Amino acid sequence: MSPTVLCALEDIDDPGGKGFVLGDGRRIFVIRRGAGVHGYVNACPHQGVPLDWRPDVFLSVDKSVIQCSTHGAQFRIEDGECLSGPCLGSALRPVPVAVAGGMVVEG
Repeated sequence: MSPTVLCALEDIDDPGGKGFVLGDGRRIFVIRRGAGVHGYVNACPHQGVPLDWRPDVFLSVDKSVIQCSTHGAQFRIEDGECLSGPCLGSALRPVPVAVAGGMVVEG
């Protein structure tokens, strides 16, 4: 199975995020920091609600952590580990993403 092209790397702010709905219906998001990307299922481990405040807004105001729009839980960008909030000790479910030829791909 070949990787799915999600978007061009330049389509995601640095740092920033972008949400996607995959062909199988899964809702995911990608966070960009420089040339690196991290992908996660768009569901907070606390109650399963989407994390974005508005479309494509997944980061805290200072853009240092992923922040849940519902209860303010904060997650480390690099591994999705919950740093504070009601899901402390949990983590976001990772989605394998990479950059290939300037494109962000899943799979």
